[in-house]
Amino acid sequence: MRLNKAIVLLMAAALLGWGLGAQDQPVTIGVIDVQQALVSTEGGKKVKEELERKVRAAESQLQPKIQRLQEMQKELQEMQPVLSKEALQKKQFDLVEQKSQLENEGQGLEQQLKLDQARLMQPLLEKFAKIIDEIGREKGLALILDRQDPGILFSRETLDITDLAVAEFNKKG
Repeated sequence: MRLNKAIVLLMAAALLGWGLGAQDQPVTIGVIDVQQALVSTEGGKKVKEELERKVRAAESQLQPKIQRLQEMQKELQEMQPVLSKEALQKKQFDLVEQKSQLENEGQGLEQQLKLDQARLMQPLLEKFAKIIDEIGREKGLALILDRQDPGILFSRETLDITDLAVAEFNKKG
């Protein structure tokens, strides 16, 4: 997957350079760190706070169940020598069932957090894409690449538009 992305980026750069090579204007490429930019915006900070609040709520929901499971494990270890075989099997079954329920609930909460993150981030990403497009047009950039893409190993800081994009995003609210 990463190799495909790198190949596509190289091909795009080659085609862009070939297509624009006939012009007298130099090809200008911008670079942005989208992840850093998103978490640096006011909207991104609000989303991060909201997601952290949801994580804390999920953890507090699971914590009593985790403690109960630990208590059941400790109780089983302490009582194991005096329990009959049937009673021991029942307690072990109860413990496995409780652990399974806890894992399922944890996975459900994790999925919900991922959905919440996508739902909260989508409007920011859409707005950010428009701002990046505007900056690219205003600055006459031929191409804007995400610094996090695997094909980008180095870029000059003068090409980085991350701070400009954050400022524009915050300005437009």
